[in-house]
Amino acid sequence: MTQIDFYTHVQDKQLLACKLSAKALEQGLRVLILTPDESAAASMDQMLWRVPATGFLPHCRARAPLAAVTPVIVDCDPGELTHDQVLLNLGSERPAFFSRFQRLIEIVTTDEADRLAARERFRFYRDRGYEIRSHDMSQSGKRAS
Repeated sequence: MTQIDFYTHVQDKQLLACKLSAKALEQGLRVLILTPDESAAASMDQMLWRVPATGFLPHCRARAPLAAVTPVIVDCDPGELTHDQVLLNLGSERPAFFSRFQRLIEIVTTDEADRLAARERFRFYRDRGYEIRSHDMSQSGKRAS
């Protein structure tokens, strides 16, 4: 069953997505960063070139020729899924295919609309018996896990 983690009270979704992707990559895992739209995908793509500052996260878009062998995929439409390890959702909707993945990460900001949408997703997962771990990122010094 998919392991689900909610990271709440996040100031910058994309920054945390970069950090969590780097951590997953260190563990030898592949990541699909699902963005809400093309603009967010392009922005996330650019951020992955800069964060982390001391490294590079190999990434590409879902339809790129090397997508099948690239550790991090960034897209609003993943097309044919090339792995089933980590799905990192940056959108407000529940990904229809989330249960194919070993781990789902939901990142929630302090924005009220984002929080309301996240509560709906949380209830959906909980009501179907998924175990959910919550990580409150508002606590200073708390590291992403």
